[in-house]
Amino acid sequence: MTARTHDLAAITALLVVVLVNMPVSLRLSTLLLAVFANQVGGIAPDIDQPTAPLWRNLPEGHLVGKVFGKLLGGHRFISHSLIGFALFGWLCDLLLHFLHPLMPHVDILLVWYAFLIGYGSHLIMDTFTKEGVPWLLPAPVKIGIPPLKRLRITTGHWMENGVVLPGLIAFALWLCWGHYDHLVALLHRVVS
Repeated sequence: MTARTHDLAAITALLVVVLVNMPVSLRLSTLLLAVFANQVGGIAPDIDQPTAPLWRNLPEGHLVGKVFGKLLGGHRFISHSLIGFALFGWLCDLLLHFLHPLMPHVDILLVWYAFLIGYGSHLIMDTFTKEGVPWLLPAPVKIGIPPLKRLRITTGHWMENGVVLPGLIAFALWLCWGHYDHLVALLHRVVS
């Protein structure tokens, strides 16, 4: 999937989790950092390729991206597995605990969950692509849904752009519309 599809899938997944498990209290700082962490998590698995958005935005990032790609075994290897999910989740947790003294009013557990939701959404979305995902590394099998490769989505082609992306937009809007009162109540608690 493309970065914009991953971004939208991550925020939609976060919205679903928030609606199912509405936080009792939430500070604006936590909300903003959680949304940011969710979006970082949504693209983090693609850190294994030099053309990833992170590397494109850094000076000489493509060179650093090549090194990271080799360290992670190439595209759709470690970072696209349960091992990568655990590794990146652990690194995010370390970073949040290191930064917590600078932001004591932020609920780092909620921010960490938001990162994991974004990361998980990336892996799930890529499972529907032709390449599949090596969920069970070190087992050398890439899992894809549906099992027949020819029925899966080709990244950046008509099915993703014409069906998946508009479907995610429609679903997110439907969630917001259907749970408008709950979301407004949550935002009122955030700003008060």
